[in-house]
Amino acid sequence: MEPHERAIRQRLKDDFPHYAARCLRIRPKTGGLRPFALNGVQRRLHARIEAQRAARGRVRVLVLKARQPGVSTYVAGRFFWRVTHGRGLHAFILTHRNQATDNLFAIAKRFQEHCPAPVRPILGTSNAKELRFSGLDSGYRVGTASAAGVGRSETIQCFHGSEVAFWLRAEEHAAGILQAVPDAEGTEVILESTANGLGGLFYDLCRAAERGEGDFELVFIPWFWHGDYARPAPKDWEPPPAFGAYRDLHALSPEQTYWAWTKNRELALALGAEADTICWKFHQEYPATAQDAFQSGGGDSLIASDLVLRARRETLPAPGPATPLVLGVDVARGGGDKTRILDRQGRHYGHRVNRALDCPDLMQVAGILAAEIERLRPDRVFIDATGGYGAAVYDRLKELGYRRLVSAVEFGGRARDPEAYANRRAEIWAALRDHLREPGGCDLVDDEELHRHISAPGYSFDSSGRLLLERKEEIRKRLGFSPDAGDAAALTHAEPLRRRTATGARPARAEGDYRVHGW
Repeated sequence: MEPHERAIRQRLKDDFPHYAARCLRIRPKTGGLRPFALNGVQRRLHARIEAQRAARGRVRVLVLKARQPGVSTYVAGRFFWRVTHGRGLHAFILTHRNQATDNLFAIAKRFQEHCPAPVRPILGTSNAKELRFSGLDSGYRVGTASAAGVGRSETIQCFHGSEVAFWLRAEEHAAGILQAVPDAEGTEVILESTANGLGGLFYDLCRAAERGEGDFELVFIPWFWHGDYARPAPKDWEPPPAFGAYRDLHALSPEQTYWAWTKNRELALALGAEADTICWKFHQEYPATAQDAFQSGGGDSLIASDLVLRARRETLPAPGPATPLVLGVDVARGGGDKTRILDRQGRHYGHRVNRALDCPDLMQVAGILAAEIERLRPDRVFIDATGGYGAAVYDRLKELGYRRLVSAVEFGGRARDPEAYANRRAEIWAALRDHLREPGGCDLVDDEELHRHISAPGYSFDSSGRLLLERKEEIRKRLGFSPDAGDAAALTHAEPLRRRTATGARPARAEGDYRVHGW
């Protein structure tokens, strides 16, 4: 082989986008065949995967995506490239249903059939589920997640899990086929899916990756990265207010905004929902953020994710010295829950303290909270006293000399406006929602877990038409967590406070309408 030929071969081996455009053929939606030139989404994903491979020597990636951005095609091409340029490499693709399995295997066979002769691997075994390249002792197999024990006895170097959120027997496969990939240099595991509500293997893996736990890195692909998701709007069309705000929040083009409106309209009409309001199904199928993707599967949150995201992105001037500083404290004692402490000063949330305490010793919790009080000198500390844990911390703080500073809040107690709210918890959560909605915005600390907790509770109305918030036990059963940080944020609205005096003295409690708030 001449040197220039060797250089050509080496680049094809080292540079997947270069190889794909010259050696692989795909069938686009319009039909026919064309070279596999990576689209914008695929190029971004490739860059993230290659960066991880360079840093770690192996790949462990979760891809949370909108519908049909070409991720499965990218991974199919990548793994075909890997197994046809190395000896003894085996790729396994596991999909959520038989049709998807057949489609991905058809893509691999098309790669093989149309690969240029000089780089086409010698095909040994070829059947409905497997390609084996005899000269390389490498192979490419597919399976469906509905089958028990699929791939469990394999030794796999490259594993592609497609639409993992929709796998049957997901936990069984995690304990089986995923363990067939050795923890060795050069191995790759890419799990990709659109969301399928909250809970389950894929959801848990994504949340763990967000927290920096485990080996996987989360790559989120919003719908507006996909170049096809745009549509020219009719002349003089103006987006409804919800879509105007959505456009501004995500810096969408007019064509993207109109496409989003038309797609949302299709989904909303199918659900019997309001067409000009963004429905949960659009958020799930075409997420703009990772938080959007994991919808509850039907119900709306009391506080919309977009509202929280807007506050996370807002940067407001620092509050003045006369603005009261309050702390919200939701006390827990193990069982998966954590005590949460969060501050609010005017329109600023969580910038001075946003703590999670995994501590079953309530006296220790009281001591930590006392230290925060001395550090921050707040004007009031609101503690959820429901269930006894918070009451114990409240009593201890009174013993420590903070009697005039701490207030116990009974979430299940009578609302101050009993005609509008079923209890105090619903009332103060509604106050948090209304504050986030107010003109001028709010400045929320940029915290994904806090975002998730604030957006978690659903709502309903009782027989008297009063607002009723979803119970924490129901949220835990539905989502797998309790919204403790959201409760802490809501507690900062338990009572209104007067502004501080010019000397900075703490104010007395305000009288009058409970719903007047917003300092």
